[in-house]
Amino acid sequence: MKHIPRKRFGQNFLVDVSIVNAIVSAVAPQVGETVVEIGPGLGALTEPLLKHLPCLHVVEIDRDLIARLKRLHAPERLVVHEGDALAFDFGTLGAGLRIVGNLPYNISSPLLFHLAIYATQVKDMHFMLQKEVVDRMVATAGDSEFGRLSVMLQYRFDIQALFDVPPESFDPPPKVQSAVVRLIPRPPAELTARDETLFARLVTMAFSQRRKMLRNTLKGEVSEEEFAAAGITPSWRAEDVPVAAYVALANLKAK
Repeated sequence: MKHIPRKRFGQNFLVDVSIVNAIVSAVAPQVGETVVEIGPGLGALTEPLLKHLPCLHVVEIDRDLIARLKRLHAPERLVVHEGDALAFDFGTLGAGLRIVGNLPYNISSPLLFHLAIYATQVKDMHFMLQKEVVDRMVATAGDSEFGRLSVMLQYRFDIQALFDVPPESFDPPPKVQSAVVRLIPRPPAELTARDETLFARLVTMAFSQRRKMLRNTLKGEVSEEEFAAAGITPSWRAEDVPVAAYVALANLKAK
């Protein structure tokens, strides 16, 4: 029986074989690696990945798709983790994780923040996302797309947009362009924020009213002297500040 895509799960199934092959080539899975696919759906990526791997982990929330996956694959070949990827503890799968997936666009940003928690256990991540989200992920200070997502992900990962994917590559076709992106965790020595909770709070405050000047959004939190010491002009808006300057500002406050 044909599976009807569920809107509440943001299901748009990849059907373009050339795009599937391009993603698998970008991932280049190797025997011995722990590869985890988020949202395997109808198995467009699952099947090609299993050609390279003796075992693949998948995280799926849709009970009908879970039943289908279990019918098609032996449990020693496909380990199915049932539930919401937003709540899944990826840390239970060990270290050196390679995470892939055509992520549901309706939860992509919170899912990326969730995955960032496990960066120390991840080797790399390859995702299909809405192109607008990928543009935000790779945007630099001064770009209109540069935002909280850009800062928080770029602090923790090296990010590379790989290629665009048109709507007709999916069933049903989404109303937006898509893109594939690679994230590689930065080495611990580059994560120089002394208090990452404080760093995250300052970034969130700065972008809470992104059209306002920082002297207003961070009023009462950051002094003119602290702005100057971090190399930030108080009349700048949040999108004008490079990631390193946010880290410098947070470190000044963490003293």
